[in-house]
Amino acid sequence: MIAHNLGYPRIGSHRELKRALDQFWAKKITPQQLQDVARQIRQANWLTQQQAGITLVPCNDFSLYDQVLDMSLTVGAIPKRFQPLLDTPEPDLLGLYFAMARGQQQGDLDLKAMEMTKWFDTNYHYIVPEFSADQTFSLLSEKVFTEFEEAKQTLDTLPKPVLLGPVSYLLLGKTKDTGFDRLTLLDRLLPVYEQVLSRLQEQGADWIQFDEPCLALDLTINQRDMLASVYRRLHDRFPTLKLLLASYFECYGDNLTLVLQLPVEAIHLDLVRCPNQLTDILSTDFVHQKTCLSLGLVDGRNIWINDLEKSLATLRQATKAIGPERVMVAPSCSLLHVPCDLSTETAGLTTQLNQWLAFARQKLDEVATLTILSQEPGHPQAAARLAANQAALQARRESSHINRPAVQQRLRQLTEQQARRGREFAQRQTVQHDRHKLPLFPTTTIGSFPQTDAVRANRAKFKKGVKTLTEYEAFIASETEQAIRWQEEVGLDVLVHGEFERNDMVEYFGELLDGIAFSENGWVQSYGSRCVKPPIIFGDVYRPAAMTVRWAQFAQSLTSKPVKGMLTGPVTILQWSFVRDDQPRRDTCLQLALAIRDEVVDLEAAGIGIIQIDEPALREGLPLRRENWDAYLDWAVMAFRVAASGVQDQTQIHTHMCYAEFNDIIGAIADLDADVITIETSRSQMELLDAFARFAYPNEIGPGVYDIHSPRVPSVAEMVDLLQKATTVLPARNLWVNPDCGLKTRRWPETTEALKNMVQAAQTVREAVMESV
Repeated sequence: MIAHNLGYPRIGSHRELKRALDQFWAKKITPQQLQDVARQIRQANWLTQQQAGITLVPCNDFSLYDQVLDMSLTVGAIPKRFQPLLDTPEPDLLGLYFAMARGQQQGDLDLKAMEMTKWFDTNYHYIVPEFSADQTFSLLSEKVFTEFEEAKQTLDTLPKPVLLGPVSYLLLGKTKDTGFDRLTLLDRLLPVYEQVLSRLQEQGADWIQFDEPCLALDLTINQRDMLASVYRRLHDRFPTLKLLLASYFECYGDNLTLVLQLPVEAIHLDLVRCPNQLTDILSTDFVHQKTCLSLGLVDGRNIWINDLEKSLATLRQATKAIGPERVMVAPSCSLLHVPCDLSTETAGLTTQLNQWLAFARQKLDEVATLTILSQEPGHPQAAARLAANQAALQARRESSHINRPAVQQRLRQLTEQQARRGREFAQRQTVQHDRHKLPLFPTTTIGSFPQTDAVRANRAKFKKGVKTLTEYEAFIASETEQAIRWQEEVGLDVLVHGEFERNDMVEYFGELLDGIAFSENGWVQSYGSRCVKPPIIFGDVYRPAAMTVRWAQFAQSLTSKPVKGMLTGPVTILQWSFVRDDQPRRDTCLQLALAIRDEVVDLEAAGIGIIQIDEPALREGLPLRRENWDAYLDWAVMAFRVAASGVQDQTQIHTHMCYAEFNDIIGAIADLDADVITIETSRSQMELLDAFARFAYPNEIGPGVYDIHSPRVPSVAEMVDLLQKATTVLPARNLWVNPDCGLKTRRWPETTEALKNMVQAAQTVREAVMESV
């Protein structure tokens, strides 16, 4: 029986990669120094897994930015606009790589970054491949070979290279030309994959993990046929390589029959998301085949300890049916989605809560323990782990810190009427326009302003007790006032207070709500160097006191212009947290909604007339199979409406969404009934607005006119062009002007120039529209 892993966090246990990337982009370290840090993290990861008892350790799961972007570079799928970076005697592939991810402005070159979107239903973002009808592929990057050789030199056993499968790679991309199917590119792409496998085989590779997460989706018959032909071809070309086919986040569903017939050595099952899948398989003729089953028993998406006894029962079921030699033990998916190591937590978590949790390092122990106990039930060390595990689970079930009767009662008494505004949008729009008297194309930002070194340093000093509460709040007040004055000078129409008191849009609220805990070092990669520290929702959630009213009211007192109250919505707090697994997610989300509702009502009472409830994770929470969509959307939409519907008609409710495909849920977005929605559209050149136009979306929209995930500063003309595109599909009366997202991660110089250009672009389009009337 083999213990293996599908992937490991790449940021380092103390975010070493983040710091190195930020220093590299700031030109404070060299490319070689960046690569040295990356190599140290990789080697530490490999040794950690080997020492924990993982016998088949993955390699090429590391990335400097994103694994999908890595594959684009590997197979030479470089968008044409980046060709000048290749047309040099010695191309800088690292520079090209980061230009594709972040854009580049240098000399005459002004390169826009590739699109970014969510990786299935996670909060991880990948860089979307771009394909054209004349697309060519060629082996460009040596990364996979270099890292396999490094791992070979580090480990006592052969590592297992991880490759994003060719079908999923194409389906995760987008076509830049109309009228052709991405999968028609397979015949051009597969020779490059074959080159990769040939090289790895020459290097001595034995196992290859092919990730095909598209198998968690509803595939067409043609897509299934293409996938079958791919793996038959690879098997015929490389009959001695052991191919492990991995999908995760959902059952194989209608794709299961296909998968069980593929000529691969092993098939991975996510038995956390789909626990009944094993029984379905063992009831077929599969038991008489030779293919191995990789059982994803340890949750790679959440941080609660595994029920080892329950997992052992599943293992016994599998080994009895097909024998231990055909069973592999693994996490449900890559451990990329959980923090690195619980042992680094020294003060953030209570002792009781700590014993209920497992981060990536501890999940390796769980995999190893299950493997040992399934073969040696009396193994002393593993048996001791099992006993401790069962005691911790019992303590959690009996804990008085989890259940709050008053919160549960309020949820039971929730009515449909509490999820409705007073009047329809058209009537609300009139009274809101009368109240705020904003111009056409009103300008605003999404909420946060740059978190400078001074902001971070003052927060750190306050948390360490170096600064008093009075001193810290005086600093925040000063930063807030400067931000208000600066926005007035620039000419923005609706202002924000800047969020200088907030560490993260979810973490900040989590720290102020009961039933939620926080780690010290529980960082998870969101994209590139961007890491988040998700809250841990362990019990019933409620709001003990107001969370944002003080700073919103202070900011509003400084100006006659409207200042938005800024909140994170219940679905996003849920999606970006590690959520308790002992009650339905719907119930937890509605508890969060009631807490946010209380805050919205208090903001209105404090004189805040525009309140934004961000829900960027609404699309992210959508189940991967369409048959499960309606049930999710029903409670997700209700949660937002519960949060937003406690106010009067003249209070304008905004929401914000970014980096997601909206076409297939546009009806649910309309059902949110937000007065204004701001969305990401700049990287897609306003393509996303087509869905809103086709649907005849009735409410107001702020399409993002510049990409805040890139340091480049768009020109006035560029933003005017985007706004003019927007006016061709939506009424000018309903359009707002704003960036794609919050500006927390940007620096002030680029932010200043970009927002000045944005205000000028709005003024230009405003004047043009007024002249044409």
